[in-house]
Amino acid sequence: MGAEAGGPRDTAPGQQLRALFYALPPGESSFRTVEEVPDYVEKSIPFFITFIGLEFAVSWIQKRKLPGRINDGISSLSLGILSRLPDVLFRSIELISYIYVWNNYRLFELPWDSPWTWYLTLLGVDFAYYCFHRMSHEVNILWAAHQVHHSSEDYNLFTALRQSVVQKYTSWMFNLPMALFIPPSVFAVHLQFNLLYQFWIHTEVITKLGPLEWILNTPSHHRVHHGRNPYCIDKNYGGTLIIWDRIFGTFEAEDAKVVYGLTHPVNSFDPIMLQLRPLAHIWNTFWATPGFCNKLSVIFKGPGWGPGKPRLGLPEEIPVITGKEVPFNPYVPAYLNCYALVHFAVIVDLYTELLASITMLSQGTVLLRIGFIILSLVSFGLLMENKSRAGILEIIRCLVFIGVYKLGYFRSQFSFLSYAYEVLFCLCAAFWGIQITKRITSFKDKDH
Repeated sequence: MGAEAGGPRDTAPGQQLRALFYALPPGESSFRTVEEVPDYVEKSIPFFITFIGLEFAVSWIQKRKLPGRINDGISSLSLGILSRLPDVLFRSIELISYIYVWNNYRLFELPWDSPWTWYLTLLGVDFAYYCFHRMSHEVNILWAAHQVHHSSEDYNLFTALRQSVVQKYTSWMFNLPMALFIPPSVFAVHLQFNLLYQFWIHTEVITKLGPLEWILNTPSHHRVHHGRNPYCIDKNYGGTLIIWDRIFGTFEAEDAKVVYGLTHPVNSFDPIMLQLRPLAHIWNTFWATPGFCNKLSVIFKGPGWGPGKPRLGLPEEIPVITGKEVPFNPYVPAYLNCYALVHFAVIVDLYTELLASITMLSQGTVLLRIGFIILSLVSFGLLMENKSRAGILEIIRCLVFIGVYKLGYFRSQFSFLSYAYEVLFCLCAAFWGIQITKRITSFKDKDH
């Protein structure tokens, strides 16, 4: 059972599909070393795209409407890419810390090729996720990272990819007790499976799953978790299993129509703003709150806490849901939506090519590509909000791309697109130059 020592084992498409549903048995997903464990998450990208397309088709057939909006979808995908960029530069802190404890402090060693070890790790990883997830809602500084995932006012498979950049730097410690006896290779498999399982439950096209609702986390249970209705707050923390919520009293069945998003929406599609604004709020509240103990409470008690309130705040202060809530949706001309979609596809191409060629690139080239990807994602967010400064940022971005592309620092996966990219970005730079010139001329005319 398991692979021979060496590099990562390749997975067949059928295996990769089953990994998405935690349906790869021990015999197909047990490995002697961490180095042999496939990167199931990165290899699932084609299935993410396929299932998103399928969700759109089913939603249109069922309800004659799409399951989301272009602006929110681009925002979710931008946050997903942004959250993965640190992994391009550094090995996962979750694995680094786990392997360190295993190498230096393990008490005993369970066999890596035993089905019992595999199933025990499934339970251990999922229980650790439940604990971390619950703390991420009940501890303000952890919530500042996790809230990114809840910031969408749509609920679809795009939302599953909306992740925090900094959350992984707080979640690693919850897994460390397992490092005292469970081999890192087994842990590395289940860490990915637990994450992948949570992709498909972010949908409204699946209603109920019968008896499975008692054991597994399902779309119905997770819709409740993403709701801002008072009955949904701080419920259904499970990753793969819902049994922990039933045991510890945090389970709530889906009832009234769920309204998604944060109780106090951020109202932005800028991925950097979505990541940093909650941290800025904690910083400002910390300095504005009198008393040292109260300042610590701002950080370590619940997001709804305030002086004189219980640890998790007052339930009656949760905004009432009327059912008439309108999602943040600034008007954007149709051509800008098309523009953003085309350029986002280019960024996905550049990001995928970066992942494929990372070992052959210099550190400087990697940093340059990452910097351009971040610049692009921020610019798309501003475009979706129809901000005036988006045009200036776009002309800078297009000119930067033309320069570094001609110098060979950027490369498409598809060689036949090389010339097309040059033409596209030259035309776009000219377009934004004309738009900015028109705006300046218009201001001058108004002054006169």
